[in-house]
Amino acid sequence: MINRRHIRVKVMQSVYAMQKTNDCDLIKEEKFLKYSIQKMFDLYALNLQLLVEVQKLAEKKIELSKKKILATKEDLQPNERFINNQFIKTLEQSISLVGYLELNKLNNWEISDEYVKLIFEDLQNSELYKEYMSSNEYDLNKDKQFVVDFFKEIIAPNEKLADYFEDVMISWVDDLPFVNTWVVKTLNKLSLKKPFVLGSLYKDNDDKQFVSDLFNKTMLHQHTYNDDIQEKTPNWEADRIADIDMILIKMAITEFLHFPSIPSRVTINEYIELAKDYSTEKSSYFINGILDGLSKEYLESNKMVKIGRGLM
Repeated sequence: MINRRHIRVKVMQSVYAMQKTNDCDLIKEEKFLKYSIQKMFDLYALNLQLLVEVQKLAEKKIELSKKKILATKEDLQPNERFINNQFIKTLEQSISLVGYLELNKLNNWEISDEYVKLIFEDLQNSELYKEYMSSNEYDLNKDKQFVVDFFKEIIAPNEKLADYFEDVMISWVDDLPFVNTWVVKTLNKLSLKKPFVLGSLYKDNDDKQFVSDLFNKTMLHQHTYNDDIQEKTPNWEADRIADIDMILIKMAITEFLHFPSIPSRVTINEYIELAKDYSTEKSSYFINGILDGLSKEYLESNKMVKIGRGLM
């Protein structure tokens, strides 16, 4: 499921887009923001299904080899360890996964089957595959670990596949690292004792509402923060502060003032980390200094009110 850190990333991107295009249609941008987040679930499902499609391709190739006119002993008695991997079979047999793909018409691997072939070829040429197939020991734990490693070492780092995902939806280029981590966590939790269920995109309704609230409150109140920011940056003109830095600062202030249940220290830490990933080398130190000063000032003036224990 999506976490609040990635929700903040998606909101940051939407705020940035609106500022760059001078678009004032909050309703339209909020709809796109939610659509972009929902499409992450598509990316997640497609990555899981890719494992299934590679296994299906391997099985199809084995069946074709058996039908050769001059079939060899290896063709007639192939190593079927990969095609019998029950953890991938669990994904294939998931009503939840199959239903989601059909409902949302996600037939990407049927239309673009060259990527299935590409991944299978890379897998076959890997030491991971050779070692797995040569082992005579059938161990369920090793079977699961192979699936996890298959994704981590072959699928996740594949640049051609990443380019394909970016072509399908531009925002997926930023979503891919998060989704890859999500897939690995899912594979590690796979069980043969129960059917695989996709689960939910959001942890709960609070996280779902957090998307709309953070976006709208940042957009509606951001102009009121300029004087406070200027006081903490007396030697900086507003246009000298990087665009992303300014957006992150304003989103953090929004959390200080309009989200009483989020601890101020959590907010500061989250935006420092976002600055490290999305802005300049020194931005995290710059943002930390501003937010730390503002949080103390807001707390002393009772402008920032947090509820619950340990929320300062």
